[in-house]
Amino acid sequence: MARFIRSVRDARGLDAVLVWLALGYLGVFSAFPLVYNVVISLQTVDLFSLASFERPFVGLQNYREVLGDPVAGTVLWNTIQFVVLSVVFQLAIGFGLALFFQQDFPGATYLRGLFLAGWIMPALVVGAVWSWILAGDFGVLNYLLRSLGITDGNIFWLSDPNVSLYSVIIANIWLGIPFNMILLSVGLAAIPRDVYEAAELDGAGAWQRFFTITLPLMRAPLGAVVSLGIIFTLQQFDLFAALTQGGPSNASNVAQYWSWQLSFQTYQISYGSVVSVLMIVFVVAVAAVYTRSTRHEQSY
Repeated sequence: MARFIRSVRDARGLDAVLVWLALGYLGVFSAFPLVYNVVISLQTVDLFSLASFERPFVGLQNYREVLGDPVAGTVLWNTIQFVVLSVVFQLAIGFGLALFFQQDFPGATYLRGLFLAGWIMPALVVGAVWSWILAGDFGVLNYLLRSLGITDGNIFWLSDPNVSLYSVIIANIWLGIPFNMILLSVGLAAIPRDVYEAAELDGAGAWQRFFTITLPLMRAPLGAVVSLGIIFTLQQFDLFAALTQGGPSNASNVAQYWSWQLSFQTYQISYGSVVSVLMIVFVVAVAAVYTRSTRHEQSY
């Protein structure tokens, strides 16, 4: 023991201590909850058996019942729409803004900082702001649409089954644009300026430079933004809690919110664990595809 203390004091054993502390933290707060969640998904766990370790093991029966639930199809389709539309528009608008702020003009730094203000706000606060904007009777958006003559009456963005999901998507796009803009701005800044200058001397126009230089050299940052965007979008819970609570009639319900409802509203904890396990499997698959693609790119 004294030898170990001396090695830490001399900084020779400090690196090992830091590594073991990090591994211990990951094991206790990451690995154990994930494994425990998988175990719960294979058992019958409700409010009465949660505090007990004597739970019936049912294997994949919970998965069959969750996937056979009529709500599952609606939730799956809503989740696909939420992820795809959010990621596509966040990427497109964020990339456009990153390209815009690469230009040298007065006030670019301050304008970029204004966009970051929305990103650092908690999602629940963003949800509260958007609930005022999208309110059916007194919302700002309805007022603007009526003033411009686009609509004659109010649109109930948060309670109409036809638009409630898209209302959350709009709020989530707004929330995620700054993150995409920052990551893509870093990637754009890493492209050497002399490459563009040489292409311009050769007569390449702006669009030619974009498709032949910018996009190929931005493939890795774009892949990272898409992968992280999918993962972060699947983690988005606060906006649904603040805006629609999955309603009306599950019209805006998605997997992450449904998992919470099953676990903490109806206390079907096993079913909620099943949904979260399926989401974890999908996230791991996305991460594996991205890791494989970047490894393939680095091999050249």
